[in-house]
Amino acid sequence: MPLCRKLSERHSIYVDRNFPKTLSKADGYRYRVVLGVGGNIGDTRRRMNHLWHYLGRLPQICRIRSGVILRNPPFGYVDQGDFDNTVIEIGSSLEPKALLRLIWRIEKRFGRRRSFANAPRTLDLDILFFEKRFIRTEELSIPHPYWRERVSVTIPLGSLARKSTRRYYENLDI
Repeated sequence: MPLCRKLSERHSIYVDRNFPKTLSKADGYRYRVVLGVGGNIGDTRRRMNHLWHYLGRLPQICRIRSGVILRNPPFGYVDQGDFDNTVIEIGSSLEPKALLRLIWRIEKRFGRRRSFANAPRTLDLDILFFEKRFIRTEELSIPHPYWRERVSVTIPLGSLARKSTRRYYENLDI
């Protein structure tokens, strides 16, 4: 049964069996990467758990740890349901553009349809950080240019840095 804490009228944190979770150190993989994960269509928390297990079966990556799940309102296009967001740290030997292509295939496998900017979606995966690299191309920006401005990133990301997630989310005030 997931543990839930309401932070404000529109923000809640969820803790369940895979979020947060720490697994390994990613020995044998060249890079450490932090992915942003989100969605607002269907049972998103269940889909995140399926994603967690799916990622564990991919030879190109190694799951390291995950953050808490934050339920938060949409931004950009606001005429849609609230989002569930989290972060997952992985190890990978793929270069950034190859990892991006893998992420697009994963999104498609999980039912992602790209209709318009900030549209509702089953699954959204973003590369937030890739080691200490700085990349700005038309298709890829690392670090993600808006990560500091989004509680959908900063709260789950902050939970990665905490030994006691329960204490972390109990003391949050946004």
